[in-house]
Amino acid sequence: MSDPFCYIFVALPCEAKPLIEHFKLKKDLSTTAFGIYRNNNFTVTVTVTVTGIGKSAMAAGVAYCLALFPSPALPVLLNIGIAGHGMHALGSVFSADKIVDQDSGRSYYPQLVATPPCSTLTVTTVSRPQSDYPSASLYEMEAAAFYETAMRFSSSELIQCIKVISDNKLNHTGQIKAAQVSLWIQSALPMIEEYNQQLRQLALLDKQVKESYFDEVAAQWRFSSNEKLQLKKLLNKRAILMPQKALDLAVFSPGSGKVVLNHLRKEIDEQVFGGF
Repeated sequence: MSDPFCYIFVALPCEAKPLIEHFKLKKDLSTTAFGIYRNNNFTVTVTVTVTGIGKSAMAAGVAYCLALFPSPALPVLLNIGIAGHGMHALGSVFSADKIVDQDSGRSYYPQLVATPPCSTLTVTTVSRPQSDYPSASLYEMEAAAFYETAMRFSSSELIQCIKVISDNKLNHTGQIKAAQVSLWIQSALPMIEEYNQQLRQLALLDKQVKESYFDEVAAQWRFSSNEKLQLKKLLNKRAILMPQKALDLAVFSPGSGKVVLNHLRKEIDEQVFGGF
């Protein structure tokens, strides 16, 4: 079975540099809209895309890369980059357990089915650098757009954000140096690689979900095209969280597939890791 694809998205070249070196990637010269780095022999398992700063740039970069180099199965999608916090030390590493878009007020909840190799915090995405850090959240400028766009291409437990502290109340954003950012990301590589491997294992479990099981359910109940996509994702998530519990099709009455989807969501919501 082939390795699941992993797509990594960063805003800055200095964030990408240690990742490119670690995974031994080369720039794809066939693309010009974004800096995309892939395996030299183009048997891609890891791709790093430099999107530029801000939500619009990140959303465009994710959509562009995933459309240009689609994964044959649900991929691992990571946003790695720097963030500010009022108190935490420079170079500290955190994974997002909640992402808030300050402009829209929307919140997103990455599903931590795998065990993050670092502490977790809320990440707040803002439109401009923060200097006062008004809450205990991490502050940065891309995560919300990354997560919202990535959800179109994969499943929530395979979409994660890892942030390295680059500024705080004693070290403001104007003091950030590109070379230092690269060193912080380089120091975080063991945690990034560990998380990547955990998520790849989840993706492998996802690939092992029997296609015939989906076909059996889809044949017995009426689903729209969009509902069939939801069905496949929910069955995959159920298989990851509840590998030993068979799905009892006898509990469903004939008719609309919405009954099946609601049942699957309820089962998943009752698990220790929460809903998707």
